[in-house]
Amino acid sequence: MNKTLSQKLLGTWNTKTIVGVAIGAALFGVLMNYGGIKVTTNTSLTSAYVIPAIVGALFGPLPAGLAAGLGNVVADLLGGWGFWFDWSLGNFVAGYFAGLVGLFGANVEEGVFTVKHAVIYAILCIIGCALGFGVVTPFLTYMWYSSELTITWIQAWAAIVSDATVLIVVGIPLLFALAKRNARGTNLSKED
Repeated sequence: MNKTLSQKLLGTWNTKTIVGVAIGAALFGVLMNYGGIKVTTNTSLTSAYVIPAIVGALFGPLPAGLAAGLGNVVADLLGGWGFWFDWSLGNFVAGYFAGLVGLFGANVEEGVFTVKHAVIYAILCIIGCALGFGVVTPFLTYMWYSSELTITWIQAWAAIVSDATVLIVVGIPLLFALAKRNARGTNLSKED
């Protein structure tokens, strides 16, 4: 199925997508709290970042961004430390970029994910994490909370490195595996 540019940028929305975003956000929130190793204050090397990789591959960038952004809200709620929407929007941006690989020809649902797509995906993940945590989060922290940015910058750089690492090191093999599994389902032939 060929997707339009708007579907590649916004995702294909139906009941399955909404359920995928809801489950993705819930899993992201739980894994943010219980599936990571502390790197700095309130920043972890977390397995939660496999969620935007999967949601982005299956449903597109906007669903991946929403799963990460809303998942951060769920993590804030579960953690009990208050809501930090500056980080939620940073996670949205990072998740959105992770889901943009479909714009460059990858289609994990139909079994299409090549080495070229893996390289593009890795670049998109680094850009998304850098923009989300290196630009959006510090800017919103300063604008909304008038906070000292020294701690935010330390947390931001830790988030860029740790989240991009999980997206790339765990995400790429996972996307290859999903594509391979889905390719088997699309190449069915009738026996004579």
